[in-house]
Amino acid sequence: WRVPPGERRGDVSARVIERLGAIELSAAPLRNADVRAALLEGLRTEEILTWTREAVALRDRMAFCHRAIGEPWPSMDDLIGLADRWLEPELSRARRRADLERLDVVAALKRLVPWSRRLEDDAPSHLEVPSGSRIRIDYSGEQPVLAVKLQELFGWQEAPRIAGVPLLIHLLSPAGRPAAVTADLASFWREGYRSVRAELRGRYPRHPWPEDPLTATPTRRAKPRQG
Repeated sequence: WRVPPGERRGDVSARVIERLGAIELSAAPLRNADVRAALLEGLRTEEILTWTREAVALRDRMAFCHRAIGEPWPSMDDLIGLADRWLEPELSRARRRADLERLDVVAALKRLVPWSRRLEDDAPSHLEVPSGSRIRIDYSGEQPVLAVKLQELFGWQEAPRIAGVPLLIHLLSPAGRPAAVTADLASFWREGYRSVRAELRGRYPRHPWPEDPLTATPTRRAKPRQG
């Protein structure tokens, strides 16, 4: 692995060169094993793989599975140490950096999903809420987060747990701004909702603010304008 003069990115120099001073006596291609070792070193020291938003989200979900469930879900802390399990056969076929930059990280990461488990069962990407909306779950923190507008959860006594872990619910105003955060929805309806209702119903009069949110109809829409 080398960084050519004037360049910031490293790449594989796939030749073994014999020199006498400045004179090049011979040059031979590196063996596949040597190229692979050089690429692994590059993966450890530089950002080579293309981590799309989808790839990062998948990694976060799998990391959550390892924290919450443990085996057979692998740790995501040292992915390069697991290269044999998810970067092959592309890694052994690669001859330079660009070959790995083109790798489909999402497809590769899915090789780490244990054959005996289903990712959608252990860490679903979305959750359907009472309004019928399918809301994406954020697994980037220690606790999975569901960010959803408050009116969409009317009638929901308690959110389901994910792999035994309570969802951290970010209740949003009709404008999508945070209004409250809770991991205990039942307690929020009993103790926190009244103050949120008092604060926001004047600001958002076209949205429902029932006195009893558990018997109200969940909705993602505002009330029609009068007249």
